[in-house]
Amino acid sequence: MQQALSVTVIGAGLMGHGIAQVFARAGNRVTLTDPNQAALDAALRHIARNLAEMNIEAEPVLANIAIEAELSQAVRTADLVIEAAPELLALKQRIFSDVAKWAPEHAIFASNTSVIPITQIGELLEANARARLLGMHWWNPPHLIPLVEVVRTVHTREDVFQTGFDILAAVGKMPVKVHQDVAGFIGNRLQHALWREAFALIDAGVCDAETIDTVIKNSFGMRLSVLGPMENADLVGLDLIREVHAVVFPDLDCSKTPSPTLSQLIKQGDLGMKSGKGLRAWTPQQADEVRRRLAALLISMNAPVG
Repeated sequence: MQQALSVTVIGAGLMGHGIAQVFARAGNRVTLTDPNQAALDAALRHIARNLAEMNIEAEPVLANIAIEAELSQAVRTADLVIEAAPELLALKQRIFSDVAKWAPEHAIFASNTSVIPITQIGELLEANARARLLGMHWWNPPHLIPLVEVVRTVHTREDVFQTGFDILAAVGKMPVKVHQDVAGFIGNRLQHALWREAFALIDAGVCDAETIDTVIKNSFGMRLSVLGPMENADLVGLDLIREVHAVVFPDLDCSKTPSPTLSQLIKQGDLGMKSGKGLRAWTPQQADEVRRRLAALLISMNAPVG
């Protein structure tokens, strides 16, 4: 059994409190920090709610979490620092510059960015700190989605890369190694390639947004959790896959800019569930029902067998 770690999570919002929950549940000492006092105040309530949904006793987990508003105090004894701040490069660079001044020299630094190359985030760090920086890209909701992408930069020490991987495995996650620091890493490159084509079909008038969701949820989406695309290619036969690609690839979208439909909706203030309308219209009740069904499905998928 791995020795308990001192883990600091920077950012108590959507991702941060869930990441803190995972480490605390595994018996680690967690410090959660955020400059927004309201987010800090709400974090423990959100964690308690998550645990209740999972039918897990909250008190032992919450006992492992400390709240600290001052970053300098939050990181001073950390073995691992995970940044879960908004997706702003300058902000993340500034955070790690401060962390490097106050954290122990052995501490591993990790960013939860979903798309920004980790090398860019570490540009302002001196060599020793850059060597201890890697990516840990968790998926939302982080306490329920198993995968975490562990991203190595050209500066990341091999022992840091392996230790980051091992730490995640020890707390019950499914880490994968990303050996090249490319924008979007693996999962988001795949996901947004699909979304680009979906928006292109809408832009071209081939179908509407609801049809896109119906097609995916009732066809290949049903098998993705048990049959990945590479497994499916082998199942179908690579000769047939190549024939299909030869026909369809020339006609697929390869835009380098966001969809015109997406840009127009944002201009109109139609931002999705949070505004009541996006590609589809949403009442608060409908939005809550989607979140509830998603959480219930993920909890059932995480339930122990037997």
